[in-house]
This record gives sequence, C-alpha cells and structure tokens, in this order.
Amino acid sequence: NITAVLEFRLLGFSSNLPCQILIFTVVLVIYILTILGNVIIISVVTLEPRLHSPMYKFLKNLSFLEVCYTTTILPKMLANLLAKRKSISFSGCMAQLYYFTALGATECYLLAVMAYDRYLAVCEPLHYGVAMTAESYTHLVVGCWVTGVFTGFLPCLMVSRLHFCSYKLIDHFFCDISPLLKLSCSDTTVTEAIIFTLSLLVLSSCFLLILVSYLLIILNILKIPSASGKRVTFSTCSSHLMVVTIYYGTMISMYVRPTYNMSSELNKAVSVFYTVVTPLLNPVIYSLRNKAFKKALEKIVTRH
Repeated sequence: NITAVLEFRLLGFSSNLPCQILIFTVVLVIYILTILGNVIIISVVTLEPRLHSPMYKFLKNLSFLEVCYTTTILPKMLANLLAKRKSISFSGCMAQLYYFTALGATECYLLAVMAYDRYLAVCEPLHYGVAMTAESYTHLVVGCWVTGVFTGFLPCLMVSRLHFCSYKLIDHFFCDISPLLKLSCSDTTVTEAIIFTLSLLVLSSCFLLILVSYLLIILNILKIPSASGKRVTFSTCSSHLMVVTIYYGTMISMYVRPTYNMSSELNKAVSVFYTVVTPLLNPVIYSLRNKAFKKALEKIVTRH
C-alpha cells in the first residue's frame, strides 16, 4: 500500500464559500498591511542615517524576515481559499515546510541577538560602541541566518522520508509538521523525538539568553534613582519584549511537546496567530512605540 505521493490536498478552513471569501478578504488585507508595514520599516531605517545603529539594523533584518516568512505561507493559502482543488505538490509541500522551519528558527536566533544588543546598550553603555561594532553586528546577523538555514534541514529531511501511503488530505492550511506526522502511515516515534529535541534546544537556548538578558536589564533599571529615568530606559526594550512574548508564547505551545496530539482546529487557530497575526504586530509595535522611528518617518515623508 506504500506508493509515492505526488501531491497533497489541503483541507484548510470551512468548506462554506461565503466563509472562505470572508477569510480570503481578511487574510489578504492583513498580508498587504504586513508587507507594507515591514517594507516601510526597512525603507525608513535604510534612508535615515540616524537609524543606522545596530538596534535598528537588527530591526530591519527582522522586518525582512517577516516578509519572507509570511510569503512562504500566505500566497498559497490565499490561492487555495478560492480554488476548487486545494492542492500542493509533494516537493512544494516539503519546500514550504523547509522555509517555514528555517525562517522560524532564524527569527528565534535574531530575537535572542536583539536581546543581547539591548543588554549591552542598557547595562554596558560605555562599552557598547566597542562590543557592538559594525563587524560584530555583521557576524551576529550572518550567524543567525546561516544557523537558521541549517536548522531547517533536519525536520524537513525527517518528514520527507516518511511514507504517506494513499492518504493525501492534510487537515491544515499549509504544510506544518504536526498534520504531516498525523497523516503519515509510518512509525513517527523517532521523527517526533528528534524534532521535539531540536525544537526544545533551539527555543530553550534562545529563550534562556533572552531571559538572562532581561533579568540583568531589569536589575540595572531598578538601580536608576528617578522614575523618569527608569521609564525612558525601559522604553528602549519594551517593543522587543512584547514581540518576544507573543512569538515565543505561540511557538513553545506548538512545538515543544513530546507528542503532536493537539486537535486540528486548535492547531489551525494557533498557527493563524503566528503566521498571519504576529508578522503584522511586529511593525505596528515597533513603529507606534518608538519615538525615534516615528520622527524619522515624519522627516522622510516631509522631505519627499
């Protein structure tokens, strides 16, 4: 009964046409706003010399990553919402799984590095210029992207080697790990264990670095005598902290589990949050809560 599967069918959301059109419209608007918001951040940081510090360069990388991340999932999701045959080829499914995993891991590393940057800026301000040079920044960013690229290989390789027999219906709106493991007719025990261990290592190591960085930052802020000084110092970290909380909260709930037994509807709901909503929240959080960025945006708009 083991035959080569050439394509999968994505069940997606409701089969009701008006409901699908509504979901299509909402997701399309969010996708456009996400691309527009992140492109604005990239453009403003590039055009404004005052924002050429490591913090904003990291933010530019994060915005570029969010554009790639959403583009991996949403265009195919939008096409399938209006298509009669909601299919994706096996190779396309594995490619989507790889890019989604690699970009997700890269975001974990990048958020951890951004926390380290904030630690240096707040706790070691006199040594910040020496510690976070242009060369150091480049090494950190390249390290995040290269490590993320290699992190995506193992889960994709493990899933691609599974047998799917004649079952082709993926109860999801994209090729995620959990529904593919449920679909397989192979013994997935080893695959689940390896993916769980890898997810645990990536998320826990990055989260630990972020946690330690913010504990040191909070201890340093508590030493500041004035309330206004504490508020100003914490405001430089608050946007990043909000993004970290949202991103890691959803990722840990999804992937740091020894068995992938979450109900399909709950799985879809959580997946919508971190693939559709979170990439939109990032530019909103950073642009609305950052006075330097808002001033730079106003300056560029006035100039042009």
